[in-house]
Parts: sequence; structure tokens; C-alpha cells
Amino acid sequence: MNNKNRHILPMLMALCVVIGIVIGTFYTSHFSGNRLNIINSGSNRLNNLLHIIDDQYVDTVNLDELVEKAMPQILSELDPHSVYISAKDVQKANDDLKGSFSGVGIEFVIRQDTVQVQNVIKDGPAERAGMLAGDKIVAIDGKPFVGKTVTNEEAMHRLKGVKGTKVKIGVVRYGEQKKIHDFIVTRDDIVTHSISATYMLNDSVGYIRIKNFGEMTYVEMLASLAELSREGFTNLVIDLRDNSGGYLEKAVQMVNEFLPKDRLIVYTQGRKSPRTNYKSDGRGSYQRIPLVVLINENSASAAEIFAGAIQDNDRGTIIGRRSFGKGLVQQQMAFPDGSMIRLTIARYYTPSGRCIQKPYVPGDEVDYAQDIVSRYQHGELFSEDSIKHTGPAYHTTLGRTVYGGGGITPDIFIPEDTTAITSYYREAAMSGLILQFAFAYTDRNRQKLSTYTSETALAGYLDRQGMVDQFATYAEQNGLRRRNLMIQKSYKLLSRFINSRIIYNILDEQAWNKYLNKDDETIKSALEVFQNVAAFPKKPMVAKPAKKVAHFNKRPSSRT
Repeated sequence: MNNKNRHILPMLMALCVVIGIVIGTFYTSHFSGNRLNIINSGSNRLNNLLHIIDDQYVDTVNLDELVEKAMPQILSELDPHSVYISAKDVQKANDDLKGSFSGVGIEFVIRQDTVQVQNVIKDGPAERAGMLAGDKIVAIDGKPFVGKTVTNEEAMHRLKGVKGTKVKIGVVRYGEQKKIHDFIVTRDDIVTHSISATYMLNDSVGYIRIKNFGEMTYVEMLASLAELSREGFTNLVIDLRDNSGGYLEKAVQMVNEFLPKDRLIVYTQGRKSPRTNYKSDGRGSYQRIPLVVLINENSASAAEIFAGAIQDNDRGTIIGRRSFGKGLVQQQMAFPDGSMIRLTIARYYTPSGRCIQKPYVPGDEVDYAQDIVSRYQHGELFSEDSIKHTGPAYHTTLGRTVYGGGGITPDIFIPEDTTAITSYYREAAMSGLILQFAFAYTDRNRQKLSTYTSETALAGYLDRQGMVDQFATYAEQNGLRRRNLMIQKSYKLLSRFINSRIIYNILDEQAWNKYLNKDDETIKSALEVFQNVAAFPKKPMVAKPAKKVAHFNKRPSSRT
């Protein structure tokens, strides 16, 4: 190697190193670095923040608790239905939809800081141990359980448990205030039902009320249809009022029973979720049965899938008020600690192409949660003309116009009737005084009331007892001033509410539904549809005004 080459070679090597550094720096900052910044900058900042807090904050901080509080806030910035569920709340969140859980088999309410047994589930562990409706639980596993520590969550935490385990429950019975009865209850599987009522409205019309769409709802519906078949039904009402939804797949299975082959039921689509179509397979056993579906402002999610599929396929008549408007699909994802998130991954669309998710502003949960109140204030619950559609018009199979952008609008609108609602009635209902009175009355008169085996006979007996006057006296003793003119104006509403709760306490949920349905204008409208042979829409339906008796009769009890 000559001297010239000997001097040039080190210079070339140095130059190559410099160029390599420059190129590497360029690519790192402009490509790899940017990509990492895009993907990880947020998470890195969060991790760094937690590290800084843990390392330098003035006081000791429980980072797990901090993260537990932060995760719901982060998800709330996405949409109203993406949620975080802590490990301790996962079982509770899933119980209603799973169709069963392990517990003692009672329904309870909390009155005056005491767990009071409202119903003992037939053939359940508590009944087998000897517990009775009306028992007041004062101790669990030898420790007192009364006072401010008594909450729904704590009661269920102590009473639920692994199948086969035992729990000692101390109760006080009416008239035996000083005597405590101890029962050893062996926890067992408790079946929860999605269908709360199955019976004949008249000689030809069957009725099924569905509370949610859980794992067993489709099987329950088939059993209900079989029961109605034995009764000879030729028309069907499916009541989805106050049904908050559940599993999409179950709604699809159920709609499939009523549609001919190859009809679109629903489809889902999202940024990372390609379009998925759900179609009928033609195997449904009730493809020609005249059908009416009832909905209201609390019918949501899977209930709207069901109603939308029936409406868009012109398969039946939808009656009631505009539904809630939840068209977002969540997927459950579990974390190693047992907690989980329900993350929105897609939107669902009815057969005509409607996305019925009502508008929302990410992070603004207050306006979204107050939507029903806004509808009330704008008059939508009382007049169909007040319904505000935010989405475009679509068309059903037969060309009828339907709208997206905020729930399913019924074919026949049934307004709320508030003419009999007074401030006295509203306070009596919302304060819980009616529920408290109904339970106290039931407890004092359980032996007599239990001789009645039907809601009609029991309601007749109660009507003869002057229940409204008895309630007014009770309410006045508990802080609600007696307002005789208002009581008279709301007399029928008060009587209906009081009677319904006592019927529920003594009989069951089906009897409760049957009693409330007897003077329900939505039910009356459904029966008129069948009389007019209009269960299969052939042209745009004209909304028919009617009155509906308003009530605050949602079931308040917890089950464990």
C-alpha cells in the first residue's frame, strides 16, 4: 500500500462513520422515532407520570388506586358506553346476563338500615333452610349486620359465594322483635330469568315480556312460545319496554324465529371490524304469526336490534315511544387482575342501513345521560310531532319511511298521560314511601294476603281496604304532608302503584305484570292492531294518539 492510500483510508473510514451517524439520526428521528412517538407518546407520558408520582410525590400514593380511578375517566372520553369494570364488580356486571349465579336465593330490599327479605326464591337454598318472605336479616356469619354498613353491595358480597359453601344468617320475624332465628344456608346456583311474564291477553293473543337479552333468553323465549302454543295463541305481543339490551347474538337468534329465509337482521361495522351481516336462516317456527313489539324510551341496544329488524322487514307493528338510541357494539376484554373493560369496537345497523345511535359528544356524559329528561321537557313523550330525528330517512322492505340517528320510532305512538300526576304523587313515588308502605303492609298482613292466589282476587281485596287512605296516613307520619285535593286527583295512580307492589310482594313478577297490563293503553293498542288485521304493515302507519297511565313501578329489589 502506497503512502497516498495509507493517508486516504482513515479519512474514508471516518467519513463513512460520520455519514452513518447522520443517516441513522435522520431515520431515527424522521421515521422510527416519529412512529414510536405516534404509538407510544401518550402511554409513555402516563407511565412517566406514574413513575414521577411514585418517586417524588410528597406523600405515599397507592398507584393501583390511582390507576383504578383514572381508567374510567380515560374511557369516558371515547363514548358513553366504553366502560371500565373493577375486579370486585365484574361478577355483578355479568350475573344478570349469564342466567345464573351462586347465592342463597332471596330477593331483598333495604329499609331503615336493615336487609328485609322481599321474596324467597322457590326451591332455592334459603327456602330449603326455612327462611320466609318478610324476615329481617340482622346477622351474617355470627356478626351483626345492621346500621350504616348495610348497603346493596355489602349485602350481596356477604351472601353470594362459591356453590356448596355455607353462610349463617340470623333473622328477626315480624312480631318476634327480640328473638333471632339462625339459619345455615348452603349456597347453590340461582337461576335468573330474562322473561318475567308469559300468558294469554285474551283467547287468541299471547304475551311475552322480556327484561333483557342474556345467555338463556333465546331458550326461555322458545319455552314461552311452546307454552303459548298449548294455550292456542294465534297472535303475539313481545314487550320490550324498559329492556336495556344485552347480547347481540341472542337478539339475532330470537328475531330469526320470526323471519323468512335470507332476511338481513342486523349488520355491524367498525374501523377495525369489517362489516358482518346477520341473516335469517329460514328455520324459524313462527314466521307467519301476526306480531306486535312494544318499546319505550328505555328500550335499548339488543332490544332495538330486535325492534329494528321487525320494523325494517315489515314483519310486525312497533308500538310505544321512541327507543333509547344505543347503536354501539362493545367487546369485553379482561385484565390479569380480574378487572375488565367493555370497549366500543363497532356500530350496528338495522336492515335498512340505519345507525340508530343517538348523538353524543365524547367526554360529555351529563348531556347524554339527561337525554330522556330533555325529551320530556321538549314534549316528545306526549306528542309524536315533538320527535326530533337527527339522521336521514331510510325505507323498509315495503317502502315505508323510517329514520336513523336516535332510536327506533314506533309505527304507532302512545304518549304518556300525566294528567293525573300531581306533585304529591311524584314525591310519594320518588321518595320510596309507597314501596316502604307496601312492604310494611305486606309484612303485617302476610298471612291473610297469602290466601289469595291470583292478582285479580288480591287486587279486589286491597281495593276494599282503602289502601290510598291508609298510605296517606302512613306518609304523613313519615314527613309527606297530606294534600287531599292532590290525593283525590291522583287516586287511581296511587291505588295502582300501591296494589301492584303488594301483589309483587305476595305473588310473583308475572302477577305484577298482569295487574299493570290490565289498564295499559299500549296493550290496548296492540289488541286493536290484531282486530284490524294490521300486524303485517302494507303501507305507512298513521300514529294513533292514546293515553298511557304513568307509573313508577320498576322493581327495586336485589337478588342474591
